[in-house]
Amino acid sequence: MIRTAAILARGLGSRMRRDDASAPLTDAQATAADSGVKGMMPIAAAADPTANGVTANGSSRPFLDYVISELADAGISDVVLVLGPEHDSVRTYYRTTAPPTRVRMRFALQQEPLGTANAVIAAADIIGERLFLVLNADNFYPQAALAQLAQSDTAATIAFDRDALSREGNIEPERVRAFAVLRVSADGHLLGIVEKPGASLDPSSPDARWVGMNCWAISPALVDACRRVPRSARGEFELPEAVALALHEGADVRAITLALPVLDLSQRGDIGAVSARLALLTPTP
Repeated sequence: MIRTAAILARGLGSRMRRDDASAPLTDAQATAADSGVKGMMPIAAAADPTANGVTANGSSRPFLDYVISELADAGISDVVLVLGPEHDSVRTYYRTTAPPTRVRMRFALQQEPLGTANAVIAAADIIGERLFLVLNADNFYPQAALAQLAQSDTAATIAFDRDALSREGNIEPERVRAFAVLRVSADGHLLGIVEKPGASLDPSSPDARWVGMNCWAISPALVDACRRVPRSARGEFELPEAVALALHEGADVRAITLALPVLDLSQRGDIGAVSARLALLTPTP
């Protein structure tokens, strides 16, 4: 079983930084949104779901606490948080203010925001030559999905059912265009991946059935592909393109198909819905 997970928290949070007058935020949430550090978005530890991220006495927990708690529930005991040099406040929180009690927390430095493949390399330099999970800092993945992925003995990903993401999560079909679309074989292997297909994708088509939410079991072969993948059209080294390179070279990547929701915290308009969904949970990272 895989016991180590890397959480990619180095991104610039460009979408979260954008103003959205229609999204009511507390002062603390607005500060977190302005910083772009989505993983530190304040969420109520236990509250009325209408409280929008704060309890009656104003207490809250960062979104990452919920993510780490789900990892611990899934059997993960070692977490590597990939951060930039400017994220000292995050390191201080998890080292001193509220260190996790159920997982060992380590930190990997991604010097520049060069993309998710580059972040995987930073994590691998800490973790070493073994399988580990990779996930986003701004997605809340269900424990059942993480637990299945952690059972992998080879490279793998979760292929989330598009309809379940919309019906049970907060990701409407149109937003699928902003994620990765996966081609999955009948026997559960990843055949191809299209990152951020944009307007070229009909989100209701069979080609959009399986969605990748950047939730992976990463093997040394995929780390090697991350080291060799060229910059994308966006100027970054991207994990989906590294996986596509590895597939082209014959790598085997399992695709675990699941009809489960993911909560996405990409932009200010997501904060209220995500807060409401998590408000009755008490995270124990």
